[in-house]
Amino acid sequence: MFSCRIRTSLALSLAFGATLAAAHGNEAKPASAAAGGEHGHAAAIGVPGAAGKVDRTVKIDMSDTMRFEPSRIDVKQGETVRFVVRNSGRLKHEFVLGTEAELKEHEALMKKFPEMEHADPNQVSVAAGGSGEVIWRFTKAGPVDFACLQPGHYDAGMKGKVRVAARHP
Repeated sequence: MFSCRIRTSLALSLAFGATLAAAHGNEAKPASAAAGGEHGHAAAIGVPGAAGKVDRTVKIDMSDTMRFEPSRIDVKQGETVRFVVRNSGRLKHEFVLGTEAELKEHEALMKKFPEMEHADPNQVSVAAGGSGEVIWRFTKAGPVDFACLQPGHYDAGMKGKVRVAARHP
């Protein structure tokens, strides 16, 4: 019986480690590597922005009603935005930029591993009453989604959209 528990624990540990490695295999690389396209989302939604090159700041409130305020944001292609994200709720929330497909995939992973922490430049986890920021440069026109991927929050409607308008010559 004891050896069965050890094997089960070892199998679970290996499965957890493999899943995290697959989901966050590039985390140890600097943001500039992610900006070069090694992270799938970088090419699709933009690149991490530089604090010294912020064009404007957008304040976002996250609440326990499972909503972002605002939930729709308009930006221009090439614009670097500092998102200052405040958690006015009593639950932990997060702000994650990505494609809809990436957010759904990541949300499914969060359901399996709810205590997983993140260190990617396109997201921030915020404790109740706290705040954080994401600085992002939108390099392509089109929609970019954002969501809270804490278990159950995305399903409850905690998501929004950044509309990136094409730069006109």
